[in-house]
Amino acid sequence: MKLSTFIGALWPQPLHVNARERFRAALGAAIGIALTAGLCLWFVGSDATSPWLVAPIGASAVLIFAVPSSPLAQPWAVIGGNTLSALIGALCAMLIPDPAWAGAVAVGVAIGVMFALRCLHPPGGAAALLAAMSGVDLHFVLFPVLGNCVLIVAAGMLYNAMTGRRYPHVAAAPKSATGPEQNTRFTTADLNAALEHYNQVVDVNRDELETLLRHAEAAAFQRNFGDLRCADIMARDVQTANFGTPLDQAWSVMQKRRIKALPVVDRVGRIVGIVTVADFMRHAGMDKPRGIHGRLRRLVTPSGRVHSEKPEVIGQIMTTHVSKLTVDRHLTELVPLFADGGHHHIPIVDHDDKLTGIITQTDLVKALYGATHR
Repeated sequence: MKLSTFIGALWPQPLHVNARERFRAALGAAIGIALTAGLCLWFVGSDATSPWLVAPIGASAVLIFAVPSSPLAQPWAVIGGNTLSALIGALCAMLIPDPAWAGAVAVGVAIGVMFALRCLHPPGGAAALLAAMSGVDLHFVLFPVLGNCVLIVAAGMLYNAMTGRRYPHVAAAPKSATGPEQNTRFTTADLNAALEHYNQVVDVNRDELETLLRHAEAAAFQRNFGDLRCADIMARDVQTANFGTPLDQAWSVMQKRRIKALPVVDRVGRIVGIVTVADFMRHAGMDKPRGIHGRLRRLVTPSGRVHSEKPEVIGQIMTTHVSKLTVDRHLTELVPLFADGGHHHIPIVDHDDKLTGIITQTDLVKALYGATHR
């Protein structure tokens, strides 16, 4: 390896954090340490010569206030990691006369215990070493270590909540294996497999990592598609129906124009529903294939009665929950609707919710092909 390459590898990558977030983290850490120190000093009172604040809490403050979503910064990691490590350090000091060996064993055992109890916390190594090298007794574990940890965590909860950061960072509920993902490029199972293959501690919460990856994927779509929006690819000559359009008339239009969906609009052109070939088939009893053509013919044939038990107009069979987008939305927002939502036609509306066009899967595929072969 060249010297320049080696030196470059040692140089840290830039942090993509703006000045406001940096100030928020620094101010929070200062406030958290001030509150912890003040309350602990008040607790010891006149006996201020005894330990009342431990140095590892400063490192814990960095995690709690600067990276509150990190698994290493969560309350159990802070409290359990520091306290158990200090306990291990104190025990090693009692059992191992040589301070150097006591410190080494304490840090190693502390890491193993933190892994086992899911409270891995880097300052815990410092707490173990401090306790082992200082030769403290077990009271030191309860105060100041445990007391400091509880107070700094409480301060972190309050400050992060006040400044718009989740803490503690509760993991999202696992998605159903059969439920739709936000897109089809990778699934939750894929991410789990990748993390198992990586086989190292990742200093970011798992659901935050998934969110970051999905944002990166959306940015990649945006880069590839450029500034294409729904208005650029939608079909503007849209055949529509209204609530009272007879079924036979709507079915005839769909067959003649070879379209599979009719948006249903009100008097001013606002979309109120959509009817598809699947809606006709469902009401004709598509779950029983035998005789489906006869049942479909009877469905679309007017009964000629004032009161009929079968549907007579579009409004009786249409789907009222319609996925739609406005004309200025990027094409990237269409992908999950088609890929995961099971849609084949997406109505496009203006900002008054009036229908202005429609986009099919074919339209999207053509746009994607054009964008990636420019």
